[in-house]
Amino acid sequence: MKLPKIRFLLAEWKDLLMLNYEVDPEILKPYLPVGTELDLWQGKALVSIVGFMFLNTKVLGIKWPWHINFEEVNLRFYIRHFNGKEWKRGAVFISEIVPKHIIPIVANNLYNEHYQAMPMKHRLTVLPNQQTEFLYEWKYKNQWNKLSAVVNDEAKLMEPESAEIFIFEHYWGYNKLNDRKTLEYQVEHPSWKIRQVQSAVFESDIKALYGAAFEPYLKGKPFSAFFADGSEVAVRVAGKIFV
Repeated sequence: MKLPKIRFLLAEWKDLLMLNYEVDPEILKPYLPVGTELDLWQGKALVSIVGFMFLNTKVLGIKWPWHINFEEVNLRFYIRHFNGKEWKRGAVFISEIVPKHIIPIVANNLYNEHYQAMPMKHRLTVLPNQQTEFLYEWKYKNQWNKLSAVVNDEAKLMEPESAEIFIFEHYWGYNKLNDRKTLEYQVEHPSWKIRQVQSAVFESDIKALYGAAFEPYLKGKPFSAFFADGSEVAVRVAGKIFV
């Protein structure tokens, strides 16, 4: 398949911690971009709260000062788009939190993203028994929110048709520009190695940050918890979908 020409972003996405929650599909419908439909895992609509590191970031080939290495925590769900020939499996972002103020200004205005800038920090703690704790934190209204997990150090390849494959290998992104137009972009990276998550914690002002509709679901126990080592990635702006 011929790839789009515009490679907007080059970076490394590392240490991806993802807690996945089953939700009522109805609460996701207002966020669906035109031309897409929900992509379900065994009949379940899932959302993921994701923490990871953005490293060695280049935007349009340039490393912008003070915007090279930083944390991101996002909330996303899974969709698919049929282009007349094939199904493209992708993700839609409900919220994206970063510590850099210029990112929301650029991304939200140019691509209708949903970024917010907040103080953030992360920590990696080596534990006994070949385990590591990963912690992502973000400060909202003077309160620190957190996403953390204890993860086994042994990494392995994902099994075909596995739940991890479903979550991690959505290689398209879709932004709702308006009720008749959707922005499509492509994410390129190799298949990631994963590690087993032993325990995970998500503590957040869910209602304020993500909306009251998500509160009952994100306060409960996650459906699953995954961790991926990550890799270099490239993001290409593919085009627009009109209806």
